[in-house]
Amino acid sequence: MKKYTGYLIDLDGTIYQGNNKVDGAKEFIERLKIHNIDYLFLTNNSTKTAPMVAEFLTQVHGIPTLPNQVYTSAMATADYLINTLKLTKGSRVYVIGEIGLKSALSNAGFQLTAKEPEVVIVGLDTQVNYQMFEDATLAIRRGAKYIATNLDTNIPNERGLIPGAGALNALIITATNVQPIEIGKPSSQIIELAMQRLVSSFEQTLIVGDNYATDILAGINAHVDTLLTYTGISTKSQVAKQTKKPTYEVDSLNDWYI
Repeated sequence: MKKYTGYLIDLDGTIYQGNNKVDGAKEFIERLKIHNIDYLFLTNNSTKTAPMVAEFLTQVHGIPTLPNQVYTSAMATADYLINTLKLTKGSRVYVIGEIGLKSALSNAGFQLTAKEPEVVIVGLDTQVNYQMFEDATLAIRRGAKYIATNLDTNIPNERGLIPGAGALNALIITATNVQPIEIGKPSSQIIELAMQRLVSSFEQTLIVGDNYATDILAGINAHVDTLLTYTGISTKSQVAKQTKKPTYEVDSLNDWYI
């Protein structure tokens, strides 16, 4: 088995399910630390800031984490606007999203406004209302570039599978007939941006996740090896039907040896 010098690790369904712990997750992170292997928690969830995610991992799940060990789709979206779209500070963006997304964009110097935005960005927002959908739809129809932090249809938590950002974006897609630029997994965008923060090459990095349609496909799209753990969304029967398989599969992270 190949040895890896860097890991990109999913959170929801891989390290935890809401407030519930995932078997073997804490021990897996402890093994990485013992072997001094660089890792970054990589999540499609744009609702929380990196310090909030780090505190949640530390306080609720007993996994000591620093903010610089977390990379969210919100952070990747801000980096994409700067590095790829070459937007300058003060550029107008309209956001459907929570504090994680809004903080990432405002900290990058963008102006959050519904007035003539250059870009519309849609992430998960549990307080979204019809007026916000209306503003986003009209702006996109007037020519604003449309970006989705991710298109996850569901998020696993302690109650089950709840609606994700993809469910909100489905409304915008239907109303505008425009497909968004997707930043989060399975897009390779977030992997390429995250790799800039990891001290490891693409060839020596492993992506770990529970969802074939997001985590594993992101690795496949970015040509990075993948490890699928069956502790979240994907099942063995579903993955067996796929032509492109994960590099590795385990029942839980207890079964993965560094």
